[in-house]
Amino acid sequence: MHGITSSRTVWYRRLSIGLALAVFFFALALPFALAVLWSLVDPAHPWAYPAVLPPVLSLRRWLEVWTTSALPQALYNSYMLAACVSIATLLLASSAAYALGRMEFVGKSIIHLLTLVPLIIPNFISAIFFSALLIELDVYSRFLGVLIGHTVSLLPYAIRLMTVSFAMVRQDLIDAARDLGASPLTVFRTAYLPVIKPGLLAALIIVFILSIEEFAISYIVGAPDFITVPTILYSYLGYNFIRPNAAAVSLILVVPNVVLMLIAERLLRSADPAIVTGKG
Repeated sequence: MHGITSSRTVWYRRLSIGLALAVFFFALALPFALAVLWSLVDPAHPWAYPAVLPPVLSLRRWLEVWTTSALPQALYNSYMLAACVSIATLLLASSAAYALGRMEFVGKSIIHLLTLVPLIIPNFISAIFFSALLIELDVYSRFLGVLIGHTVSLLPYAIRLMTVSFAMVRQDLIDAARDLGASPLTVFRTAYLPVIKPGLLAALIIVFILSIEEFAISYIVGAPDFITVPTILYSYLGYNFIRPNAAAVSLILVVPNVVLMLIAERLLRSADPAIVTGKG
């Protein structure tokens, strides 16, 4: 009987691994490989059926995208915007996250749900609303308009992650630091910061990535003066559909974000679990 159970466990484990590998291949590896191949298609030798692989590979598409479009300026705009949005979002989300994670008050669950409302509103509706609101407020700076739009729309992610982090802080550590005469800054540095650091880092990187990838607000509020990488990508996916150029821009957009996510995962894994759980 034990042997049958053990064989079933091994079979289920192999099946789970096989399904995970299949999902990884069809959802991630295959699309990424196709994007790389399409970005290397030579303009003078199109890739078409029934050819399995591009007839000629070259970097001319990458050079074309870099030299004939506003991609360098768009990269600068996207990363500068994402950095400002990340900082602004964390500053605005910290007080709400502290209240939701450390305090008890009437209507807390309702407020917690209300912070998630921006996630259920379609991006284009939010973008049109922000555009009209900024005009009413006489805000005509494209950068500032997109910055406000991204910050408001991405606040729920930061609030959620930081709320969980603040809730993990042990009250006995806070009380011990206060009993020893620590100043509020010292209490934060010794009791709060070691625990909430992973959440702060995760919120910072996730907001940064989502800001880079956001299209609706960047396009409706920022265009035509403020161009981001998704704006250029969608221009290649519009009426003049240029698949190789779109593949090159998509790789420029995606690859750095994947690297950032891997860095975030590594840093989160390196966090000391004893600080959070109190065990050690």
